[in-house]
Amino acid sequence: MRVIARPSVSHVLSVGNFIKHVPCAKSHPFLSRRFHSNTHTIVAESTITSCFKSLTSSQQNQIHLYVDTLLQWNQKMNLTATKEAGEVMERHIEDSLAILPPIKTCYNNLHSNVLFDRINLIDVGSGAGLPGLVLAIACPDWRVTLLESINKRCVFLEHVVNVTGLTNVEIVRGRAESCGHDVMYREKFDVAIARAVAEMRVLAEYCLPLVRIGGLFVAPKGHDPKEEVQNAENAVRILGGSILQISPVDSHSPYGQRTTVVCRKDHSTPQKYPREAGTPSKLPL
Repeated sequence: MRVIARPSVSHVLSVGNFIKHVPCAKSHPFLSRRFHSNTHTIVAESTITSCFKSLTSSQQNQIHLYVDTLLQWNQKMNLTATKEAGEVMERHIEDSLAILPPIKTCYNNLHSNVLFDRINLIDVGSGAGLPGLVLAIACPDWRVTLLESINKRCVFLEHVVNVTGLTNVEIVRGRAESCGHDVMYREKFDVAIARAVAEMRVLAEYCLPLVRIGGLFVAPKGHDPKEEVQNAENAVRILGGSILQISPVDSHSPYGQRTTVVCRKDHSTPQKYPREAGTPSKLPL
């Protein structure tokens, strides 16, 4: 492990044992239909299967190690409100894995000549590692950065990386508002994702400055995010993006089928964004 101190953020690079290359979880076929304007597509799945079952036995074992560790640490620190392993699998693991098919569909449509298995992803506000750690397990050739501002959560993430033997994860302690202006991170990622962090307008300001032109900003959402997405259209545009599609995914909450909102980075984010820490959440664009 090495720790590098910087003015705005510190880094913890996690290195575990070598994990044999295995293919990324397979995507499900999609059927497309139009949403409410020419800039959006809402996508419906044609099959419902368990994303977890599509993983190799080695990957499934890593997931179980992660869940066991999460529940153990959750007894001494607040990582999740979910207390049972089965509920964690249903509400968090399947939900995280269900994000993969729409990411793959959109990324391959935009970059037919670029390997999807080699993308560089950042999980903004990673918390307990959802979805970033799960995606790192499912796609071992990805480079996954977990951005988290709370030190004790970073310690937990480092421990999980060591327990599972992941070699493709970097843990960064810092805020999105600071990393978005750091030359090491600004517009360096193929995909930025944020799950259960904030509303779309705020997430856009956290994530889009980190995404390279041609990359994707992905926001897992609930069963009916249309109003939230419409309210965020202007913010996404200001920050250099456009809303690409809303995808119902193979994951359900008590309120219905969950969705994933995918935005494309069309041009560079104006230099003044993201604004200083706390401003995006207090004064959304």
